[in-house]
Amino acid sequence: MSARELIDLVLDDGSWVSWDTPPDHSGTSKEYAASLARATERSGSDESVVSGEGTLRGRRVAVVAGEFGFLAGSIGRASAERLIGAVERATEQGIPLLAAPASGGTRMQEGTPAFVQMVRISAAVARHKSAGLPYLVYLRHPTTGGVMASWGSLGHITVAEPGALVGFLGPRVFEALYDEPFPEGVQTAENLFAHGILDAVVPPEEIGDILDRALKILSPGEVAPVDEPVDEEIPDVDAWDAITRSRRTDRPGVRRLLRYAATDVIPLNGTGQGEADPGLMIALARFGDSSCVFLGQDRRGQTTLHPLGPGALREARRGMRLAVELSLPLVTVIDTPGAALSAEAEEGGLAGEIARCLADLVTLPAPTLCLMLGEGNGGGALAFLPADRVIAAQHAWLSPLPPEGASAIVHRDTDHAPEMARSQHVRALDLRDRGVVDRIVAEHPDAADEPEAFCLRVGDVLRHELAALRHRDLDELVRTRPDRFVAAVSLGPQ
Repeated sequence: MSARELIDLVLDDGSWVSWDTPPDHSGTSKEYAASLARATERSGSDESVVSGEGTLRGRRVAVVAGEFGFLAGSIGRASAERLIGAVERATEQGIPLLAAPASGGTRMQEGTPAFVQMVRISAAVARHKSAGLPYLVYLRHPTTGGVMASWGSLGHITVAEPGALVGFLGPRVFEALYDEPFPEGVQTAENLFAHGILDAVVPPEEIGDILDRALKILSPGEVAPVDEPVDEEIPDVDAWDAITRSRRTDRPGVRRLLRYAATDVIPLNGTGQGEADPGLMIALARFGDSSCVFLGQDRRGQTTLHPLGPGALREARRGMRLAVELSLPLVTVIDTPGAALSAEAEEGGLAGEIARCLADLVTLPAPTLCLMLGEGNGGGALAFLPADRVIAAQHAWLSPLPPEGASAIVHRDTDHAPEMARSQHVRALDLRDRGVVDRIVAEHPDAADEPEAFCLRVGDVLRHELAALRHRDLDELVRTRPDRFVAAVSLGPQ
């Protein structure tokens, strides 16, 4: 599919306006000039990049797309100038930028002078993102070399065409250099998705719908205040009873919460740097009219064999960066039986990732909202806690160790776990009394017995809290964020 065919497929009919001006190919050799002329004749394009604007479901967007038919989509000085100019124009006009590269990389006929333009291209994309404007990337077959290592890998969201060859080193180059074929299946869109480098693999005919949904979340506009939900009286349930209820396998987790309570969800995937942990769900989401970056510990993805690992916390930190770049609130959800206790977790830097999550969250220049949904065990839970507002399900809890572990330390057995749970003030009620939790969502009598109704109640609270946060002063939020934990210390043990 050519660049123009993709543009015509995705954008509204008749809306395309080209930004391209004739490229400057002066100073080229006769042989190279002949190659450029032949490329133009074969591809119907005067360069390897097409740029312009149009509308997508009525929303104005800018587009830069690679034309592989023109010298394998390679980037020379003229195409780099066109690309940079389009990115800067989109930034100046404050509109989202959609990129659809298809390229073998730098144009070998121009060598290093073309190669170093990747620095300028990356800088232009970085300025666009620093302006808080969405940059969404669709990698087409093939995308390799300097293009993949610059504007192909900087998207807020990055998806790829099914079966696309995507990678840094072209397989033909590898075979020529090392006299052996590159391993099969590595540089495929599907494999890179499995390794947390891509967010999705999507056929061209579905791209328009995905982009439309993403832009609704990323460009939310003004958010009107939402009526405050009625707070119900929370009965004084025993701590051990609450913990037992939170561990029910049929208790609703983040997936059911999003299914019942969210207006729209765009799941993301992995760190973008080669890791994906099934214990964390990262997504762009809307609750009512309020958009957010959503980071939820997924009870379904955490198992005895695959507990929450350091990769999940690195994914979470990607979400934190997205919230800042896109000027969106961040929602974190605590629901974990505990982070991994293993040699792999230690070698993966689990303790350091917990520390970095805490440091990032407590200083994050974006509104933050934490939902304690179920189990809250250990540092893996605490890493998601620092927020401007904290809400909790009635039977949610937070503890430095599971009560059985605390019992083993204090009593050298696990029989005193219920007693330890009561004495350590782990319940949502206890944490509200100490100022750590702001609001508790009732369960009637248990979220597992009424999953849809419970999730809808939580959704009502999320809509209200997110809308309220959008009207708060951000500097004041960041300055006072650590203060909620002062009262917890000042009350002391009881």
